[in-house]
Amino acid sequence: MQLWTLAVAVILPVWGLDGQEASVSRSRDSARARNVLFLFADDMQADAIAALGHPVVKTPNLDRLVQEGFTFRQCYIMGSVMPAVCIPSRAMLWSGRSLWKAPPDLADTLTLPQWLREHGFETFITGKWHNGRPSLARSFSQGAAIFFGGMSDHYRVPFFDFDPTGKYLASSQRRGDQFSTELFADAAIEFLRQYPGERPFFALVSFTAPHDPRTPPTEYAQMYRPEAIPVRANFYPEHPFDNGELRVRDELLAPFPRTPEIVQEHLAAYYGMITHMDAQIGRILEALRQSPFAGETLIVFSADNGLAVGQHGLLGKQNLYEHSIRVPLILAGPEISHGHSEALVYLHDLFPTVCELLKVPVPGGLEGQSLLPILEGRAQAGRAHLIFAYRSEQRAIRCGDWKLIRYRVGGKETLQLFHLKEDSEEKTNLAEDPRHETVRNSLLSLLDKELAVAGDPDLPR
Repeated sequence: MQLWTLAVAVILPVWGLDGQEASVSRSRDSARARNVLFLFADDMQADAIAALGHPVVKTPNLDRLVQEGFTFRQCYIMGSVMPAVCIPSRAMLWSGRSLWKAPPDLADTLTLPQWLREHGFETFITGKWHNGRPSLARSFSQGAAIFFGGMSDHYRVPFFDFDPTGKYLASSQRRGDQFSTELFADAAIEFLRQYPGERPFFALVSFTAPHDPRTPPTEYAQMYRPEAIPVRANFYPEHPFDNGELRVRDELLAPFPRTPEIVQEHLAAYYGMITHMDAQIGRILEALRQSPFAGETLIVFSADNGLAVGQHGLLGKQNLYEHSIRVPLILAGPEISHGHSEALVYLHDLFPTVCELLKVPVPGGLEGQSLLPILEGRAQAGRAHLIFAYRSEQRAIRCGDWKLIRYRVGGKETLQLFHLKEDSEEKTNLAEDPRHETVRNSLLSLLDKELAVAGDPDLPR
């Protein structure tokens, strides 16, 4: 099979939301961000955007955001305490807190939209909210087509109209009669068209795509021929050892051992879902362009986690490989210059970043670190290192170009050590190479130290 090599992103002409050409090195705009349009994908790989070098998937509207905005190429989630990775991932994002300090239901925990609401913003939601009804009721002042849950039939998504009481009784649930991505895009477009604009707004469009079931509309289902899709170089028929989570629901979506043909079929459907979502994002961005808010709205695009889809013999996101914990992060709009950064950042760093971009005070107690110095060119480095965890079995640390993953399953410890600059697909395990013993031991020591600081409940006491 053809091997996948991720190309370096090329510099392309940049087009503003008004369709006018702009310089790739343009300085900060004189306008200031007053509103936020937050576009949020579900289960989307960080590099599944054509403008970031992906050789197959078609994403013209996300490409446009990359070309006119700022991309963080090394943005990560911290991991998960459960197989439903999106729940803690979203809890961390909305609370600005780390894995063991962000309750999954966000009970009694301040959220970013709640904070903005308390500071005079109209807060709107459409799509998926997976952190409980009470936290949504605190966080949003209006909404439409709201989905509580993790996944559903995209053609019959169960949803609620906005309930100002916050109860969302089962008797008021309805079923969608169009594809979920279109349902949520329509709701966002209607909000942008009807919003009077007396107050600034925070609008969250939380798609359930490209999460399975991967059933894109016919046009998009036929867009990618499975046999023409290259299987990545880190494709394995099965994971080489027990990582503690080899038979979770996501992994049962294809038989064992995996075959290139099965993975190609999954990728074709996955890319169809992404391209369809991209088209709906284009509709939303066009509605924003035609609204009075285009010149004063910060656009954020990201996702709750990545996905394996055949890499390392895995299909899901219940692991700590790059394909599953790294997520896309693009910011565009007023005061955002064109560029990209390789700084190590967490997704939950967005809470203080958005506050500072909107000139809203940053609440105390956050663990997220503002990305504004990087966006403004005042700093290049992000965090010195990042730590990751999946349930009790997997722990990892990223420091510079090095990454170490430690597995403790059934009383056995397994280590993986990767040099990501030379081995971005994590194929060559250097943990037992005597030449890297010092690096391995240093990372193990630093990992335990940082896990203790983070409050890891599974560390020996």
